[in-house]
Amino acid sequence: MFESKSGIFFIAGIGFFLLAFLGNGVVPMIMYKDRVEQTAEQVVNKRVMAQFRDLAERYPESFKEAFGEPTEEACAEALRLGRQVYVGEGCWHCHSQFVRPVSNESRRWGPVAKTTEYDNELQRPVLFGTRRVGPDLSREGGRRGNDWHAVHFHRPKDVQVDSPMPAYPWFFEGSPDRPNRRGIAIITYVQWLGSWLPSYPYYEELAEVQDD
Repeated sequence: MFESKSGIFFIAGIGFFLLAFLGNGVVPMIMYKDRVEQTAEQVVNKRVMAQFRDLAERYPESFKEAFGEPTEEACAEALRLGRQVYVGEGCWHCHSQFVRPVSNESRRWGPVAKTTEYDNELQRPVLFGTRRVGPDLSREGGRRGNDWHAVHFHRPKDVQVDSPMPAYPWFFEGSPDRPNRRGIAIITYVQWLGSWLPSYPYYEELAEVQDD
């Protein structure tokens, strides 16, 4: 058998599988086994806090009922829930969270993803994704305001007529200006993505408004 062409291909297939397993599985596990995974509380930063306070100001009744006051502890709670909602609703089927170092992706999505970005509980397991029916979201935070995201989740075609994204009316108590706990959480999570980068937009505007 092993002297035939099919036998050679069989052995080669097993060999390549083992090589891929070692290179993509075992080696990274050994390399990164000592890395400390940060908690949601540790990755809350001033940029996502500015967005979280903005949500509290835009939707005061809904926010207070969902998270009380816009503290860092409440923000971490919202981020955890937002991640769960994001995964549970299957958002990762159509969106990736990994800017690859190929095909000028950095021009379209932002800086190429780095290993350190995934050293926290909100990025584990990683959501690299394989499809991009929608855009990569690893740099989405801050690109659009909270109102835009609320309308987009409520009925995507209201902001983009040809959007293939389904509506999520269960994130709201009726209209987009009444997000519930899950709605506020997933908006917070999306606005957190990329908030660790210096290029995060809108932060200065929000900070100036909140400091007045």
